[in-house]
Amino acid sequence: MEELYTLEKEVGRGSYGVVFEGHMAKTGRKVAVKRLPCSNPECIELYLQELWAMRVTAKNHVNVIALHSCLLQTGPRTLKPLKPGKLPPRLVESVLKGSVVGARKSHDTERRTDTVCRLQDRTNTVQARAKLQDKTKSNASEPTTPQRPQNRARKRPAEREEEDQRGPLRCLALWLVMEYCDGGDLNQYLLSRPPDAQRNHSMVQQLCSAVAFLHGLGITHRDLKPDNVLVCVTPKGPVFKVADFGLSKMSEGLVNGDLSRQHFSSTCGSDFYMAPEVWGGLTYTAQADIFSLGVMFWAVLERITFVEEGTTQEQLGAYVCKARSGWVMPLGEALWENSDLQLCIPMKSKRAPPLPPPPGPAMCTLLLDMLASNPDTRPPADQLEARVCSALKEDSH
Repeated sequence: MEELYTLEKEVGRGSYGVVFEGHMAKTGRKVAVKRLPCSNPECIELYLQELWAMRVTAKNHVNVIALHSCLLQTGPRTLKPLKPGKLPPRLVESVLKGSVVGARKSHDTERRTDTVCRLQDRTNTVQARAKLQDKTKSNASEPTTPQRPQNRARKRPAEREEEDQRGPLRCLALWLVMEYCDGGDLNQYLLSRPPDAQRNHSMVQQLCSAVAFLHGLGITHRDLKPDNVLVCVTPKGPVFKVADFGLSKMSEGLVNGDLSRQHFSSTCGSDFYMAPEVWGGLTYTAQADIFSLGVMFWAVLERITFVEEGTTQEQLGAYVCKARSGWVMPLGEALWENSDLQLCIPMKSKRAPPLPPPPGPAMCTLLLDMLASNPDTRPPADQLEARVCSALKEDSH
């Protein structure tokens, strides 16, 4: 790796891989390098989806993270650059066969493969609500920042990198080399700064443009959330970039970029941003991305935050308060349980100080349209950017 890139430090770790800050050996250019260990076929399928989506987007939109190159690790110090448009045959074969090609078999490995990284329930899927009801009875106080109930947050299953200490690594990891974003993710960037209406409006417009671009290419992201929006700080202001395409799906046979007829069935995403139809286990379309954007936009424009279970870090996210308990419920879950639920935009309480001015009437109307229970009534991505610009202009007068 050091012949191509120098890894400086770890900057992020998720259930599927590790991200390092690095530099190109020849030019010294700073890059982000993501290592994805290829330990089982389910995770390999996700990695190939991410690689393919990033190759399709290439460097064609300023608000979508750019992929510089991809390398396949076949030994402890052996890296092979992948040619554009090609997928590693051994990894494709692993997905098709349902077992890692060339892997050494063991009962422990097979058990872990059965339990780790299931595609159907790999991130933030719905758990039994009976456990939540038991927990609500024991919660006596209401914190300043609303907290997520215990046993409600569901993260991606922990990925264990399986290195055989008795010999060389198997076939082994994908390394994605991407542009480096020095502003962190959307949570880190916005919550570390005082509210700024102009910056918030710029973020909304940039992400509308990014999602319209992705949907036009037939890519449904399926996991839009503040953690998956990265920020590049520039002299002209922050540039917001959609990242992390591990759960994305690409569709073929689109008519004029229309994704409304392409249906998906895998329940995936992050619970505070999932659309009601995803919560309910129904088939869904790219309009689920519009709902996720609506949650993010509402949270950013009003600076609404919550605290995830097991952490002390505030996160941007809109929600519905659950009775008098002080616990919060994801919008999608609340709307799935009651499709006639009336959302209160702007939210007049539970906002993290200092508070920005609430969104104007036109933007409130647009947010309610984006968060509609019926996905067919949400504005499509190719119309969203124009509607945002029109709403902001109308509210400014």
